Amino acid sequence: MDEHSLIETISCRIFQIRGKRVMLDKDLAVLYGVRPIALRQQVKRNIERFPQDFMFVLTGQEAKALVSQNVIPSVKSLGGYAPYVFTEQGVAMLSSILRSKQAVMMNIYIMRAFVSLRRVGITYVALKRKIEEMERMYDKNFSVVFQALKRLIEPPVKKKTQLDFM
Repeated sequence: MDEHSLIETISCRIFQIRGKRVMLDKDLAVLYGVRPIALRQQVKRNIERFPQDFMFVLTGQEAKALVSQNVIPSVKSLGGYAPYVFTEQGVAMLSSILRSKQAVMMNIYIMRAFVSLRRVGITYVALKRKIEEMERMYDKNFSVVFQALKRLIEPPVKKKTQLDFM
């Protein structure tokens, strides 16, 4: 798989939960080539490296929401454990405790995926501002065009849940 495809694949495994972009421990374990339980054990041994803004444990309700959003097939797929989720900083910290060649290489791609998602967000905001600026400049004859453009760039309306997925 080429670098671009790998970064896109990783980007699809980054979700927004509690207002933070995160990755599930099971997805990270697959990328790093370790078992999820081994990843969690390493984290527990080095828990001082993972404050709440780096890593947190999902509640049962959040895990069920992952199932309802088709992020995971079932709560059982979590292996009976409440999943750990890691923010970008938490993923970076994982590189200090998981040192295999595969973990180091995958960590680079994961960091690039987070950066790529940040760029997309910045581009979206800039595009929205530009359209609003143009709307103010031009007369009302273009209002239909601007409304159509806004509908195209707005994310689809979805039900409010505790989890906001990317």
